[in-house]
Amino acid sequence: MGFTIAKNISWIGKIDWELRKFHGEEYSTHHGSSYNSYLVQDEKLALIDTVWGKFSGEFVARLQKETPLEAIDYVIINHAESDHSGALPELMRHIPNTPIYCTASGVNIIKGHYHQDWNFQVVKTGDTLSLGSKELIFIEAKMLHWPDSMMSYLTGDNILFSNDAFGQHIASELMYNDLVDQGELFQEAIKYYANILTPFSALVDKKIKEVLALNVPVDMICPSHGIMWRKDPLQIVTKYVQWASNYAENQITVVYDSMWDGTRRMAEAIAQGIAKADQTVTIKLFNIARSDKNDVITEIFRSKAILIGSPTINNGILSSVAAILEEIKGLKFKNKKAAAFGCYGWSGEAVKMISQRLTESGFELLHEGIREKWNPNNESVDNCIRFGSDFALNVKNA
Repeated sequence: MGFTIAKNISWIGKIDWELRKFHGEEYSTHHGSSYNSYLVQDEKLALIDTVWGKFSGEFVARLQKETPLEAIDYVIINHAESDHSGALPELMRHIPNTPIYCTASGVNIIKGHYHQDWNFQVVKTGDTLSLGSKELIFIEAKMLHWPDSMMSYLTGDNILFSNDAFGQHIASELMYNDLVDQGELFQEAIKYYANILTPFSALVDKKIKEVLALNVPVDMICPSHGIMWRKDPLQIVTKYVQWASNYAENQITVVYDSMWDGTRRMAEAIAQGIAKADQTVTIKLFNIARSDKNDVITEIFRSKAILIGSPTINNGILSSVAAILEEIKGLKFKNKKAAAFGCYGWSGEAVKMISQRLTESGFELLHEGIREKWNPNNESVDNCIRFGSDFALNVKNA
């Protein structure tokens, strides 16, 4: 069954306790997730979003316990990605003529997914839909994070149904922000932002200012994944404003892979040098081949500077390092410093290649990088310590 979140408003989504990977195999969900769908019952009934298609049957069955399906007057799809729209085919099989409200891009994407020509009603920012005593106001949120994304604001109850914005991947029976572990909540929220929304930070900032300019009260923010924000709901909006503004904490992150421990020893020596030069900075090291890439991306997002290391192999770099560099490039981080390091045997191209990719990804290189031949000896370790110290001082003084 669903549960009531406000008078005549029910959550009827799905808690997915087993989910460990999302977006195919791209995003790790250590704590599961939820697919949040909401039923608003006024003089008219509006269903806001559905769930992932694999849960279509139980979703429709749960919905039928809340209301006869034919009583649903409107279906609102804030975002056409399959985790939100996936139950549409099963639902619309029962109510094929019920209008679906979405953006123009949403129509195209829904048709592309399900190849059905349902009763689509296109909306844009500022359009309203009367439910009787309340209205839904639609707010387009293009590229946050798909072209069709939008939010829906419910007057009277002052609820913002924000879809992917302000969400997190958490499975919990305690669906409100004031009931769950705060450390876990905000860790998953920043991870969600870092891995999904970072490339669109300029748009996030613009859209938040646009929403705030509406000067409407917000008593609850109900995203499409994870926990709903009912206690001081604008706190997550404040966080998004911070995260969208070239966010960085006082942290340097070292990411590497190593074949025979030489590059690992370099990474640890560089970290030692950073700590020697700046005792206030947080230093984190990750062997990317043995670490969760989305957790590492989150730490890079937090960092004001990073160092990436790989030995040279086949005139190139290790595949795990190449993969994280590709992730970094796509996320379009801003205002971060970087440098490269690594061991080599004879050709030694890795450091130059990493430096080039970091530059292409928008990082400011503070050094041409450091490379050491074969297994670093004591002199090489000392070189890495000095390199780390110099790098930390340059970051501190930048």
